[in-house]
Amino acid sequence: MSGVVRLHDGGILAKIAAFSSFWGRIINTNGIRKDPQFPALVLAAGQAARMGRFKQLLPLPGGGSLLSHAVSQARLLSSNTWVVAGAGYPLIRYRCHCSPSRWLYNARWSEGLSSSLIAGIRRMPGEALGVFVLLADQPMLAEGGLERLARRARQSPGIPWAACYGRRVGVPAWLPRHVWPEVLALRGDVGAGLVLNRSGARPVDIAGVHQDIDTPEDWESAVRRLAEQAG
Repeated sequence: MSGVVRLHDGGILAKIAAFSSFWGRIINTNGIRKDPQFPALVLAAGQAARMGRFKQLLPLPGGGSLLSHAVSQARLLSSNTWVVAGAGYPLIRYRCHCSPSRWLYNARWSEGLSSSLIAGIRRMPGEALGVFVLLADQPMLAEGGLERLARRARQSPGIPWAACYGRRVGVPAWLPRHVWPEVLALRGDVGAGLVLNRSGARPVDIAGVHQDIDTPEDWESAVRRLAEQAG
């Protein structure tokens, strides 16, 4: 296939420039296809300008990076985990100690969060009933809350389910297939929250949703709290 660089475990990315014309291309074939009806999508393509470095690579207590931790969180939702990457690829992949089922490169990551969400949904398997969506920068998410989200989606896959943020809902969330056309119409730095709130998504309590990592101070605070939990 012209211009495509396929990566397998231990593979070497030979030609980064080849990605520049992609909208969203699967660039590796690692992993066995499991849980195809309930895939999970980790959005990790942003540049993290406020952080001043690729926050996907930030180390966390116990080893591993922020992105590795996000992949572990996604596995609580599904064994079929995908990561949408952009800025910092392929470096963030090679330093991710917890490999997802698939990596997906979004060449339009600079157009905002919606571009990564769209790139991911366009590549979901045909048998998917929907997709779980997570961000790569919420390391404080409670495992029990994520497991609750996974159960609700499997019990009622036709209903949108989303983390409760008080008067609104947001990610992590389950987006059933019937809301995907609305997601595909999003543009700019807009995420799934707009569609979830408009579609009347059912709230799910997930502790830690308010602690995302945008600045060095956010990261330092999260590291302290994670160290306390581990200790």
